[in-house]
Amino acid sequence: MTADLSQLVKAYDVRGVVPDQWDEPLAELFGAAFVQVTGADAIVIGHDMRPSSPGLSRAFARGAAARGVDVTEIGLCSTDQLYYASGAFGLPGAMFTASHNPAQYNGIKMCRAGAAPVGQDTGLSEIRQLAESWLDSGAPASDATPGTITPRDTLEDYAAYLRSLVDLTSIRPLKVVVDAGNGMGGHTVPTVFSGLPLELVPMYFELDGTFPNHEANPLDPANIVDLQKRVREEAADLGIAFDGDADRCFVVDERGEPVSPSAITALVAARELAKHGGGTVIHNLITSWSVPEVVREHGGTPVRTRVGHSFIKAEMASSGAIFGGEHSAHYYFRDFWNADTGMLAALHVLAALGGQEGPLSGLVAEYDRYAGSGEINSTVDDQAARLAAVRAAYEGREGVTIDELDGLTVTAEDAWFNVRPSNTEPLLRLNAEARDEATMTKVRDEVLKIIRG
Repeated sequence: MTADLSQLVKAYDVRGVVPDQWDEPLAELFGAAFVQVTGADAIVIGHDMRPSSPGLSRAFARGAAARGVDVTEIGLCSTDQLYYASGAFGLPGAMFTASHNPAQYNGIKMCRAGAAPVGQDTGLSEIRQLAESWLDSGAPASDATPGTITPRDTLEDYAAYLRSLVDLTSIRPLKVVVDAGNGMGGHTVPTVFSGLPLELVPMYFELDGTFPNHEANPLDPANIVDLQKRVREEAADLGIAFDGDADRCFVVDERGEPVSPSAITALVAARELAKHGGGTVIHNLITSWSVPEVVREHGGTPVRTRVGHSFIKAEMASSGAIFGGEHSAHYYFRDFWNADTGMLAALHVLAALGGQEGPLSGLVAEYDRYAGSGEINSTVDDQAARLAAVRAAYEGREGVTIDELDGLTVTAEDAWFNVRPSNTEPLLRLNAEARDEATMTKVRDEVLKIIRG
């Protein structure tokens, strides 16, 4: 699950399934609790294309308006379009989506004004506790005059703002296949790409929250097979896949081969460093060794942090970082209120590719320097015990360092790996990288043997 949804789900010990556990009366309570905790006198709300999203969104709006808050409803939107509205209007926001999760799920991503995150330690626990206290009796009556609920279309403004951050007017013509996965990319891409020197080949642009073609999770290799095939059939310059709420993008090159999100992070970091004349770049501890290397080579300062949007955004704000990237294809920009936007990352890739004559595979080779395992999940009975077993196997080895910033990270001269527990499932997640494929395979298999007992 997404970080935002998993926190909400964990708080209620449910799976976010609608309508039995996550229904409109509960959404209305969350709307009231959200404005009470944030102290907002106006908010902005958006939703994705899931069948349950409009009703949940409107219920949240009712709960907020009943407490005297004016609500701007931007309707169907991507999550980063909601962040745009929060930043541009200076309002707290709520986005109804379950991101890449299956159709029967739903949840809320919430932010304070300027797209500042609402996480477990920055208001979410208080919102949960307040809503929970009202479950039986309902929210107390408010003396405030009810607020207004006003629709507003932000799609054109969102698109114009993104295009103002990346100049694509002089790039060579490119043919790009985009797989929206029946998610919100089908809503945003046509407007964002309008007028650019791009030949767009759309796939699954019809908004359909039942996801009839494949899950809207491009990090699962099974979900980009159609995109890979189409890129080769069309002899396209590249392919781009968005997740359900279109805040993440995944890229394949002209051969249909996946491009590592770490390579995209390094590529965009180099461009942002050139644009800003240096600066700090945030990367989570799962990204490739190549990311901090490229950052330093381009005059920047890399800062390593835990996995998750709330940690990245907090570090972005405290350090004044210009850019941040995660292995999960989340990309954060200071110019976008420190929020994540896959669309802006996609525009950077298009600008970089269109600004030179070579293929994408050649362009990203500079940024893809090591052999990585990708994320491998293992179901375990006891997360803590298996982590302890991994630590015991490597502790004391010569030339090995261990840290526990997020899970367990073991680093040697020629390889590193991280094992961290899922917050919502009985899983351990392994990521490994090495200077060559043979070493990576050896490390990966050795660690998996320990994890799986």
